[in-house]
Amino acid sequence: MSCSSLFSLKTPLFPSGAVNRSINLRPNSYFVTRASLNLDVHSDPKPLLNENPKKSSQVIADEKKFVVGSYARAPVVLASGKGCKVYDVDGQEYLDLTSGIAVNALGHADPDWVRAVTEQANVLTHVSNIYYSVPQVELAKRLVACSFADRVFFSNSGTEANEAAIKFSRKFQRYSHPDETHPPTEFIAFTNCFHGRTMGALALTSKENYRSPFEPVMPGVTFLEYGNIQAATEMIQSEKIAAVFVEPIQGEGGIYSATKEFLQSLRTACDNAGSLLVFDEVQCGLGRSGHLWAHEAYGVYPDIMTLAKPLAGGLPIGAVLVTEKVACAINFGDHGSTFAGSPLVCSAAIAVLDKISSPDFLASISEKGRYFEELLVKKLGGNSHVRDVRGSGLIIGIELETSASPLVDACQRSGLLILTAGKGNVVRIVPPLIISTHEIDRAVEILVDCMPVLDQLLSMALVRVWAWCFRCFRTASSLVGAGCVPAWGGFVVGAGVSCSRPVFVRPVAFAGIYLAPGLVLVVFLFAHCRIEVVASVGVG
Repeated sequence: MSCSSLFSLKTPLFPSGAVNRSINLRPNSYFVTRASLNLDVHSDPKPLLNENPKKSSQVIADEKKFVVGSYARAPVVLASGKGCKVYDVDGQEYLDLTSGIAVNALGHADPDWVRAVTEQANVLTHVSNIYYSVPQVELAKRLVACSFADRVFFSNSGTEANEAAIKFSRKFQRYSHPDETHPPTEFIAFTNCFHGRTMGALALTSKENYRSPFEPVMPGVTFLEYGNIQAATEMIQSEKIAAVFVEPIQGEGGIYSATKEFLQSLRTACDNAGSLLVFDEVQCGLGRSGHLWAHEAYGVYPDIMTLAKPLAGGLPIGAVLVTEKVACAINFGDHGSTFAGSPLVCSAAIAVLDKISSPDFLASISEKGRYFEELLVKKLGGNSHVRDVRGSGLIIGIELETSASPLVDACQRSGLLILTAGKGNVVRIVPPLIISTHEIDRAVEILVDCMPVLDQLLSMALVRVWAWCFRCFRTASSLVGAGCVPAWGGFVVGAGVSCSRPVFVRPVAFAGIYLAPGLVLVVFLFAHCRIEVVASVGVG
């Protein structure tokens, strides 16, 4: 046997489809974190729904052809929605626990929201900020009335709101230090934070693989451990910090809530040093936590707060709420936006804010959030795959011992839409705030029914690792037997050849699974191949 023929060995250990058919998994898709903002794509997502695709297949094909491929989308083409339900183009119904990533707070097609948008669209949609408009001023008045703020700046998204907050923070420091050549310009952000994807907001986002493709990003940002009071206090005391950006509840970071002591320490340190405290409530604000603003639960108030996702119920909006001392530093032309604060979007936002800010509505969110979390703990308690269930109101995280993507995919096939968060091992639940207890019961039922997919994941890992070891041994034995390389070289090359087929388990997560068959393989090679370790590789 020649050496070249050995490298063409492609005979599978099992008949085609034997493994996948029994457990209905598609391992190559597990590296794709779907239905979230975590777009760490290592392989093309494989469709998991619509075994006989109809309209959806054409839409998916056209998207791949005409749309820039920056999203790892779930293979679902949504066509309509009502309340907490959405429907795809092929008629499949889904219970939506994503709310368009915490956007559709009032659910889909809320009658009051639709009425507000329709009536305003019939009158005036856009005028730019060269002119005044009644809905924009009315929305600003209502936001000021129900918050710590004195003024509001409107944008088109949460990322844009955070960009504005960055600019406002630096302008405030320059305004406050008129005689200094170098006023404070640096920022503090925290581990697991997410503040956006444009260049300034991206610099404040901790995830390295979000930032690294676009470096150099804005300098002057220090990331500290979320919740580390001492580190934050010491850094703020350096008097180089223009502002501290923090999420009272981290959404994409994995559903982590700050402590009152942590936020209070930031407030005190910022007051002493003259730094601004910025709360990013783009995801956790506007009722999601059971309070109108998440920071209200702590009794700690910021200088700046950024909002977006649910504010206009699905139309593009962002808002920066500031105190008077910050507003005084902002002059004509310091910032602006063509589309921000349009009559149409602001009318929609007024309808949303009026409903969410109702005390009874907020109380119902807290009540349903407690019910949801307690039910999850009851049904998933003792499950070996579940590490933690946490949250506040209707922003809930289920932390798993392994990737959440298989569970997300299985739930999707069963008619339940959920998200991932954190390092991909957290199930993120952010349903419409109008969800009923009956819908919560149904959602938990589907989640529980789909949990066995994680057992199958582990079984699949074992099968694939043993298959890898078998291929490695077979290739190594053939190489040694043919005299191409000494035994130790055959083992190394065999491992390389075997790895040409993706091994989908992660070494850290399944170190024990790797070690056992690996040790067996080494012992077997030494016992049966009469290995002689040589200093150089000779090819015969």
